[in-house]
Amino acid sequence: MRITDWYRGFPYQWPGDTPAEKLADYRSVLDAQLAMIAEVPADQREHLVIEPFNEPEGNMFGTGEWSLNGTSWLDDPDDYFAAWDSTYKRIKEVFPDIRIAGPGTSLLFNQVQGFLTHTVEADTVPDIITWHELTHPQAIRDSVAKFRGWEKDVFAGTSYDGTVLPINVNEYAFNYHTSVPGQMIQWISAIEDSKVDAMIAFWNINGNLSDSAVQSNRANGQWWLYNAYAQMTGHTVSLTPPSPGENYTLQGVSSLDEEKRTSRTIIGGASGNAPVDFVNVPRDVFGDTVRVAVRQIPWTGQLGDSAQPTLLGEQILSVRDGKVTIDFGGDQLPKLIESSAYEIIVTPAGNAEARASDARWHASYEAEDAAHSGSGYSRNGPEGSPSNVGNFYTSGGYDVGGLRTGSDVKLDFTVEVPDDGAYDLSVFANSQNTYELVKEQGPTNVFLTVDGAAEQELYLPLGYKWLVWDHTDTVVELTKGTHTISLSAKSLDGSKSTVGDAIVDRITLTRAADPDAEAVYEAELSDYTGSLSVDPAAAKVAAPGAGTVTLSHGETATFWVYGEADAEATVAVDAVEGAAGNVLVNGYSVLSLDKAMSAAVHLQGGVNKITVVGEGAGAVIDRLRIGASQEVLTTTEYQAEDAATSGDAAVVDLTLAEGKQAVGGIVGEPGNENTLTFTVSAAEAGPHAVVVRFSNPEQIPATHYNPNPMARHADISVNGGEASSFLFVPTFHENNFWERTLTLDLEEGENTITFSAEEEPNFDGETYAEDNWPGIPLRADHSPIIDRITVSQLAALAADDDGGEPGEGDGAGDDGDVPGTGDGDDGAGGSDGSAPGGGSQSDQNGDGTSDNASGTLPFTGADALAGILVAIALILGGVTTVLVRRRMGKR
Repeated sequence: MRITDWYRGFPYQWPGDTPAEKLADYRSVLDAQLAMIAEVPADQREHLVIEPFNEPEGNMFGTGEWSLNGTSWLDDPDDYFAAWDSTYKRIKEVFPDIRIAGPGTSLLFNQVQGFLTHTVEADTVPDIITWHELTHPQAIRDSVAKFRGWEKDVFAGTSYDGTVLPINVNEYAFNYHTSVPGQMIQWISAIEDSKVDAMIAFWNINGNLSDSAVQSNRANGQWWLYNAYAQMTGHTVSLTPPSPGENYTLQGVSSLDEEKRTSRTIIGGASGNAPVDFVNVPRDVFGDTVRVAVRQIPWTGQLGDSAQPTLLGEQILSVRDGKVTIDFGGDQLPKLIESSAYEIIVTPAGNAEARASDARWHASYEAEDAAHSGSGYSRNGPEGSPSNVGNFYTSGGYDVGGLRTGSDVKLDFTVEVPDDGAYDLSVFANSQNTYELVKEQGPTNVFLTVDGAAEQELYLPLGYKWLVWDHTDTVVELTKGTHTISLSAKSLDGSKSTVGDAIVDRITLTRAADPDAEAVYEAELSDYTGSLSVDPAAAKVAAPGAGTVTLSHGETATFWVYGEADAEATVAVDAVEGAAGNVLVNGYSVLSLDKAMSAAVHLQGGVNKITVVGEGAGAVIDRLRIGASQEVLTTTEYQAEDAATSGDAAVVDLTLAEGKQAVGGIVGEPGNENTLTFTVSAAEAGPHAVVVRFSNPEQIPATHYNPNPMARHADISVNGGEASSFLFVPTFHENNFWERTLTLDLEEGENTITFSAEEEPNFDGETYAEDNWPGIPLRADHSPIIDRITVSQLAALAADDDGGEPGEGDGAGDDGDVPGTGDGDDGAGGSDGSAPGGGSQSDQNGDGTSDNASGTLPFTGADALAGILVAIALILGGVTTVLVRRRMGKR
């Protein structure tokens, strides 16, 4: 909890004409927040940490307009030290056991040593040491080593002698790094090497887990990277990269869990060939043969949705002299891509068989390499780079502009595909939502052709700034060979033109998936609390695999499953006959294994948490399979313009709404009657999936680098009952529509679903943001604009399963626990969601607790290979270091 984040602006705009007045105002803000903390239950308060000042050398105790007296504490620390001491003592007076963090500097200045010396003398030593590292990953290793030396010297001969303070690098990474798995794994590696806590910096918009969550409930590659990191259990082991400590090279982290008989490694940050050596592989854990599963976590843009990591293959390898090698760029695996991270999971082979890659043919084509014609074209860049980390990562370092209102620009991409058939095409593009040419329509329209024909009109994605990349997706039919794919500002017949202004980074082509293909999630690779068996005779399941997981009563196996759309899918569990268990999807019971093994289930678009819970005599689980819809669930659409409105709620014309109309004006003072009511039908009582198609243009005036798009909420009442509040993320324009699934309990027959909205009050339940900051709308009082809702059963028996009914839900869903849908993240990183922004050792298990431990990571691996090849040596045996558990937090 940052006391200073109460103030608007950055630097913080604290009022007062004199230093005494400014300090008095700060004290009043501090006391008000301490009073609020007193209302927090004690079992939650014990997890709270207070940071009194943020970057004090550049804010309150710097030299700028809003500083205390124009004197930097880096030059003269007396004023800052006095404020620190008085604040520390005030907090401890009220809450003696609460933890205090500091100094929270923008980097580890040498003056922090003097700060530490002073706090020892004044008896105001922080419980946690904080500073920021925003330049490059190696800075963490260097700064931690420097601070540990100061700490040892300063504490020597005092009551703190021998004390090792917890460190939290509570802002790390910059725009060039965030969202890019190949960049962020290098930061994770540095954090793990140093065994400190860390939190991703909050640079852009609130509620998206520091550039990890996109749209509603969807995730980019960074989220999936931190999800893979969260699966690491046991203890870390030595990992030797080819260039230790060198930024923007191949780096990683590795763990070994002897109990689960699993080693997990994540690497990334380089392109090309890379043999990876696992040495000293313990025979008593893995046996003589291992299965090695390799998955790729690609970069999909700062705002681009990402499917689950792609399986690049499963190899069955013999352990020879304690060593196993896999070879990126060899016969079995593709070359590394520097923007991607790669997860390598080693388990005993069991009765597993080698499995081919799930990856489909894929190619990427840079916009700056495309031919172009027409006027207004521009080649932009270089964009973000190691020497310009404040700017955003861009594929190839460059992008192009010119697709805008009034132009005739055309981009021609020459592509070559290996087969006839359908290909998924993604255009990585961006428009700033507040730019003058973009304001009118929102998403910028362009015209796609293949070889001068087969025209499609595409709407390119919006962002909150330039260069925050997203992707617009479509399908094209191509024959084997070479083609020209064009993006144009004018239609073929000249009757339509681009409205807006967009920049393009690249296009990608991927062979379209078989519509009947299943996604397979192995139980032994899940997050489970049961026990692993790799005995082929005990498996008793037809599918080959490296093992099964036995779940006794109450034990769980959790799978993180991707849903392409908010729609029906087939969820099937492969288990030993006689299994007793319950399957929960996003907190709702959808299937009882003693009655059936598969169900038609509504999955949320994006990330879904599917948990198998053992019951009774338990269950032996082999894997989870996600298949295509069998059209079992009855689905009905209801357009908002056909629903009943009251008060100021009214139909509005929006060109990208279905039917070009939606309903807005759901807003007002407390107790208002400006509502939208749908009358819907349900064939049976129980939880139903209600998909809301909405837009949210809410964006408050920015006072610094955060552009401040903001969530809106809707208070939703079923059949006139008590309303529940649901958050809807910003879509960046009223004409830009996304979807979010809600789970609502409906009665059999006719039901009403009513949307209303009013501003939520402050912490005291009585005052409002306007009372604190007049004229600044810090909390939305609008509902999102509603276009349509779609209602279906939440689950039903799958068409190919003749068992009993699916499990009955209790209505106690998680409601949007991943990957992040809310607003209010007013700190650096995951302060309103706790992960991935929570970083290395914060609460990432979602239960509100910190599961911290300590350990060291010795670098004692084998030498790196010479030449252009890179190698990683992993010492898997004889290491006793404890790995700090990390879990993804809930929203």
